[in-house]
Amino acid sequence: MVLNMGPQHPSTHGVLRVILELEGEIVVKAEPVIGYLHTGIEKTCERLTYSQAITLTDRIDYLAPLSNNLGYCLAVEKLLGIEAPKRAQYIRVMLTELTRISSHLVWVGTHAIDLGAMSVFLYTFREREEIQKIFEFISGQRMMTSYFRVGGLALEPPPGYLDQVRRFIDTFPARLDEYEDLLTQNRIWLGRTKGVGFLSATDAIAMGASGPLLRASGVAFDNRKAFPYSSYDEFDFSVPTQTAGDCFARYQVRVAEMRESLKIVRQALEKIPAEGPFKATAPGIIAPSREEMKTSIEGLIYHFKIYTEGFAPPAGEVYQAIESPRGELGVFVASDGSNRPYRVKFRAPSFINLQTLPKLCEGRLIADVVACIGTTDIVLGEVDR
Repeated sequence: MVLNMGPQHPSTHGVLRVILELEGEIVVKAEPVIGYLHTGIEKTCERLTYSQAITLTDRIDYLAPLSNNLGYCLAVEKLLGIEAPKRAQYIRVMLTELTRISSHLVWVGTHAIDLGAMSVFLYTFREREEIQKIFEFISGQRMMTSYFRVGGLALEPPPGYLDQVRRFIDTFPARLDEYEDLLTQNRIWLGRTKGVGFLSATDAIAMGASGPLLRASGVAFDNRKAFPYSSYDEFDFSVPTQTAGDCFARYQVRVAEMRESLKIVRQALEKIPAEGPFKATAPGIIAPSREEMKTSIEGLIYHFKIYTEGFAPPAGEVYQAIESPRGELGVFVASDGSNRPYRVKFRAPSFINLQTLPKLCEGRLIADVVACIGTTDIVLGEVDR
């Protein structure tokens, strides 16, 4: 029997269609079908200036907008040969780790509700709301922040923003314990996740999997450690792994990653200086601050010109990889010397990780397909970019 699961199914996490070939309730073949959410973001970037394209990166993986901002900005900075000041780098690290926690909270909550655990969903979104408030306080936006800019940050962070972050990280560890009390020893949760959706380390590597999907199969690869960026080499943290390679192992890895992200945020709070530049000095490329802009009408005109006409990096191409909540997010940018990118291409972890789905599902019950889709933690905006 051939059955279409999706694209309207609530447990396909967007508009994913999976064509299932069944023998009774056993999945013989699973074929993911994508393309229902195609936005043409990569192509649209070619019609915008380098700075204008940042707003599109928010909408690729809409659960981790700041991670997307960071990957793209680092790629353009590499093309220009500039580096953000240390203060901006530390703030970037702090906010992207909060983004990782926020994304994993959405995953734990939605994965739990997919498998019948309603309460956890409500609790995780309670904590995610606190993180969204921090983002709104700092950038003015809850989700599509566009707060990271080429060379640093869009604006000087407002007074009191570090106090808000401290309040969150002081209360969050107890909340994590609460999720684990509800799930980790729950026999229904164990029955739906342990031994389900097995992925070996060999298969994970062969299919290009990354992130928690790869680390739950015993491979301790993380771009923050392997190829440090934005001063990650100055932070002390571990790369959580599990060896079981099943849905439960991936749950364990993501929970452990939230604890490690808390460690990084705490260290960032200690490192961020109270004062200092929040963006690099690069005349003709990065607009001066508002204070500098107000000094003369010429400064105002100069500021406006940079934001409207953009800047023109030298011809060339770069690739920058970061560790997003879903895995390796790679950004390729090619320049032809004009003020618009010649080509922008994203190595989206959701897109790559999705090809593991047949391996996870085949030979399992149809009821397990829901757990297998959820455990890959795909975002269809990233798959169909």
